[in-house]
Amino acid sequence: MTVKSLPAAPEGRPFARENRDLPSSAMERWNGGIKAAKSDENSISVFDVIGADWYGDGVTASRIAAALRSIGGADVTVNINSPGGDMFEGLAIYNLLREYEGKVTVKVLGLAASAASIIAMAGDEVQIGRGAFLMIHNCWVYAMGNRHDLQQIAADMVPFDKAMNDIYGARTGLDAATIDAMMNAETYIGGSDAVEKGFADRLLAADEISDGDDSPAAALRKLDAMLAKTDAPRSERRKLLKALTGGKPGAAATPEGMPGATDEINPENIAQLQNALAAFGK
Repeated sequence: MTVKSLPAAPEGRPFARENRDLPSSAMERWNGGIKAAKSDENSISVFDVIGADWYGDGVTASRIAAALRSIGGADVTVNINSPGGDMFEGLAIYNLLREYEGKVTVKVLGLAASAASIIAMAGDEVQIGRGAFLMIHNCWVYAMGNRHDLQQIAADMVPFDKAMNDIYGARTGLDAATIDAMMNAETYIGGSDAVEKGFADRLLAADEISDGDDSPAAALRKLDAMLAKTDAPRSERRKLLKALTGGKPGAAATPEGMPGATDEINPENIAQLQNALAAFGK
């Protein structure tokens, strides 16, 4: 399959009275320490939540667009280990990769859940780890308003669910009813099953994946996941994580889309917080 044959995703945000966060199941399954064993020169890493992170930026369409411009039309590898996030940002990133002139090879290293699974579908070739997972579900938001507002929000979400169904269907060849049932059930699809169903083309070799990322950035991702398990709202998690980084929202991001200020954090401090949270959750 070529990217050019994939359907375009709708753009824009249809409603304002909503808040995007991640289902706790996705955060619980996410191991933020998984990364590519080797990084190609022309590679883009999606190793974080899609959309706003603790700095208010995260893995965004603007960052992916800048990375693609710097690669300049050459073939590109997109490494993914993400619990998902902002679906509308994910659809925008999908469109960028779909329209890119070079060959796009997607490698799902750990988890490509929710919005990240849509991004994965943009690859000319999709490879997945044997122990990795895709997760697909319906558009997921927190919303507020009166009953008329909520009815409108539900109606506005329908075309986005259909667009995701179309994208999965174009990739896999599965019929709409089958995909609809999988989305309704919030389905996790393991590596071998993803290849069998057509979500991926082949399995990755084990030596292409590393689970040894002990960087401060990876520690923050793990801490964010642990905080999410306590049902802490994303706004509160961002405040805490920003405080840990010294409140430097203007710090430059790395080419992989990770905030650069995390290099100044003592990993031992984060490890102590992780241990405290783990003990609190028992």
